[in-house]
Parts: sequence; structure tokens; C-alpha cells
Amino acid sequence: MISRKIIQNNYEILGIQDGASRQEIREAFRRLALQHHSDRGGEEEQFMKIKQAYDDLKLGKKYPDSPEERLKKTKVIYEDSDEEIRRNKILAENLSKDIKVAEEWIRALNRADATGTRLFGSKTLGELEFERKANGALSIKGNYKAGSLTYAGPIIMQGNITSPSWSKDHLTIIRLTKGDFKFVNPLENKYKIENGAQITTDVGDIVVGNVFGKKDHLQDPSGKVGLYIVKEHRTKLFAPKGKIIIENAANTVSLDAHTILALNLEDDVKISGKEILIYGHKVTYDVEIELKKDGFIRFFEDFSIQGLSDDTIIKLENGKKFTLHEFKTKRIKDLPDTVTDKNNYSKDDTMVGKGFKITYDVLDNYDKKRLGKKLGGWRLNMKSKKHTSH
Repeated sequence: MISRKIIQNNYEILGIQDGASRQEIREAFRRLALQHHSDRGGEEEQFMKIKQAYDDLKLGKKYPDSPEERLKKTKVIYEDSDEEIRRNKILAENLSKDIKVAEEWIRALNRADATGTRLFGSKTLGELEFERKANGALSIKGNYKAGSLTYAGPIIMQGNITSPSWSKDHLTIIRLTKGDFKFVNPLENKYKIENGAQITTDVGDIVVGNVFGKKDHLQDPSGKVGLYIVKEHRTKLFAPKGKIIIENAANTVSLDAHTILALNLEDDVKISGKEILIYGHKVTYDVEIELKKDGFIRFFEDFSIQGLSDDTIIKLENGKKFTLHEFKTKRIKDLPDTVTDKNNYSKDDTMVGKGFKITYDVLDNYDKKRLGKKLGGWRLNMKSKKHTSH
């Protein structure tokens, strides 16, 4: 196996020092991307290497994946042994029971409006520190791995959140009936939510870091060689009256909120919101963005929108669908005069990028205009055919 020491790390690929700031990483990527982009005569392979290094560093990865690691991520999981599955289910059950005990303890403190700190779990399974503060906020320190928790107040979390793969009865489900759910310094600490965990805030916001789901490719239960099934562990965040603020969402994730702010979206991500703001340079072909009535979408990338896939689906609440390609090529200056801020953009600016507000009404009317053109062309063709037949 090749040693990590002789592999160029992601900082070296971008030509910057280890531990460089986020701003330095971004500036290095922009500089190198300008030099190596294929549109400017550069090599596509080198550009993709630079882009992958940039994406990795945003996720806190110092080294690129080795060929073995890339293979491991794509290979079929043939099976955990029955013994290992049973063991994992028992662990999930024990963790879930600990969370229930913690929940009862917290409720007692809430009723008494008292403060308190207590450890739950074990050194073997992992410990969680719960603390109810004087202002009613619940602090959780440690990695949350299984179990359902409901709390009538804000939660401040320091640690990662995951959910068990083999136990549907003990999934990680966290619900706040009031208040916000927040990670402490999520970008600096690189905290993540993954593997099918679910978080809901009935009236508050969700402010976290990276959000990942998981898909396992499992051997076909019938044992047929070469056939496999996909087991999905979709991570879900739901804030119907608040904001969801994240860094990256990847690999089977759903986000639903009034307002969504995200950096990058990739690999089967579904989002639904009234105000959607995308700040990154990467949205993949299998992303679906649903816009709620009277809402808007804004893409803030101002360097290159090439990483925003043409095949990304934009869906209106009334069911109408578009591909992002239609708006990446539509110049703002060609929009109707009812778009009041179109004069704030240059003649070549398109609807995607630089923070242009793509409203629900513009998309709804855009669809009618597009349909009218199609019908007009169809009628014209029909007239031509009738004329020819005579």
C-alpha cells in the first residue's frame, strides 16, 4: 500500500500552507482555476484535480482519496454477519434507552425550572453530557448515535450526530417544540449530521455544518450473482417556520424549511423552501430544488457557474418543472420589465449567479411563455401541413 507521506496533500495541490484559512483556500482555488480551466486552454484533468482538492478542504479532508478508498466507497457491501447485525442492534437499543432516561431527567428539570448536568451512556458505547442551563437551553456534548429525543426549548450541540444503519426502531430523531437547534462553531469544528439522522424544529432554526446521508449497495437477498439492492439512509432536516443554515449537503439528504442557506449540494439532495440561497459553486445533476409559492431562489456564485449542473431540477410548488440549464442561458436583460432589478446587472449576466433573485412568479410566467412558444410552433406546423396537403 502506498504511504500517505508520498501522496501530495490537498494543501500542496493548491500551493498553500497546511492549515491555511478558508479565505486563502478559496483565493488559491480561484487563481489556479483561472490558469487551468479548459475554457482558457488548460488541461481538464488538472482542473478537476484542483477542484477536488478545494472540495475536500472545505470538508476538512487534508488528503485526496486513494484509489483503494475510491473503490471502497463504490463497492458492493456483501453483508455484515448475523452476529454483527445483532450486536449493532443491541448497541442501538442500549443507546436509545439511555436517551429516554436522559429525556425524562430533562423534563423533570424543565418542570422545576432547574439547572443540572449529567452524563449518560458509557465509556464503551460513548458518553453524552446533558446540561440544562438557567435560560432553558439544553447543552449536549459528545457524539449522538441513536435514539429519539423531544425537547421544549433550544439545543446547543457539540459533537457529531449519526443514526444506526441496522435498527429502524432506534433511529436518531431529534425534535424541538420551540427554540433553535445549533452546533457550536460548526464550520471550525467540522461537526456533521449523517447516516439517516432526523432533526425537526417546530418553530425555530437549524444551524449546523455538513449534512450527509448514506446509500449501501447490498447483495441481492436471493443470492443472485451480480445483482444488488440499494438501502437508503436519508438524512432529513425540517424547519417549517424557520431557517436551515448548513455548509454542504451530500449523498441522500432532504432539507425542508421556510429559508434555506447552503454552500454546495451534491448526490441526491432534495430541498424545499420559500427562500433558497445557494452560495457555493457545486450543485450536481441529481439535485431537486422545490420552490414554495411566492418564494425565490438566489445563486451567489460569481466566478463560474459551470459546476452548477444543467440537469438540476427546479420544481414549483404547483408541480411545474424546469432544468437549471434554461436559466443558466437566459440573460437577465431579456426578462420582462416587470423584473424591477434587471438593470442592476450587466448585459451578459444570466439568471443563475451573482445573487439574482429568481422569483416564483417569474418561473410560473416563464413556463407559460415557454408553453406558448411550443404551442405557437405546433400550430404553425399544423398550418404548413394543411397548406401542403392542398
